[in-house]
Amino acid sequence: MSKLKPEQLIGANFAFQHFPFDKMAATLREFGFRQMELWGIAPHLDLFHMSEHKLDEVARILDDNGLTVRAYTPEQVLYPINIASGDPELRQASIGRFCRGADLCARLGADYLFLTPGRGFESEPVDQAWARSVEAVARIAAYAGSLGIRCLLEPLQRTESNIVTDVRGLKRFFDETGADNIDIVLDLVAMATAGDNVADYTTLFGDRLTHVHIVDGTPSGHLVWGDGDLPLGQYLRELGEAGFSGTLTFEPLGQASYALDPVAALKRNLEAARPWFGDAGQGA
Repeated sequence: MSKLKPEQLIGANFAFQHFPFDKMAATLREFGFRQMELWGIAPHLDLFHMSEHKLDEVARILDDNGLTVRAYTPEQVLYPINIASGDPELRQASIGRFCRGADLCARLGADYLFLTPGRGFESEPVDQAWARSVEAVARIAAYAGSLGIRCLLEPLQRTESNIVTDVRGLKRFFDETGADNIDIVLDLVAMATAGDNVADYTTLFGDRLTHVHIVDGTPSGHLVWGDGDLPLGQYLRELGEAGFSGTLTFEPLGQASYALDPVAALKRNLEAARPWFGDAGQGA
């Protein structure tokens, strides 16, 4: 059986939002991580408070802890960020924020800016929001590309979006953007809630599938491995057998226990993942 390599598993600040950035970074270093997905949440580094002083501080902390950024992932499911909004002012402001996020990626040396499709009004035809979203993603990707930054694109659950919620919709959306600097994220809960499978992603996207969120659910949720009932080991085995060579990280969110003790959540995830990565906490 082909297994995923330990170094493919990277760190993240998911669930650490109530801890200082330097404490989070030191924790990832202590667990052996050298790369991370940076969730753009306050007080760490959100789209609304990224002064030069703040950027310098974050860059210094990352450097002090030997960490590089694989992807900057701004919080974007909740308002006021929505690149597909039917409110023109809100939509334009959101696009501008993401372009500023691309500047941030360049400043931190990040490989990727993480994007989702946003959502339209539930009272309007979906094709109107779809068109706004495609145009926005293409614009952001073009700006990011001018800085040498690639973008990641992730579908959302239906409770989060009414635009791209399954793998075939993702493929159509991806094709319509026409951008050559967009790669794909597989979120295991979003996949499960849509009724899709790992083979759908690896077949449709090949090596453009470059990042995975390991998350448990029932089937929805952003749970630590074992707090849901998804066959995560099977999913990781299938990714390994398909020759997936990208990165993976855990995304525990929404549970009070995770936010109160994110280290415990990380330890539980690492222990559960160990059989699928070898020594999953080392040299990641």
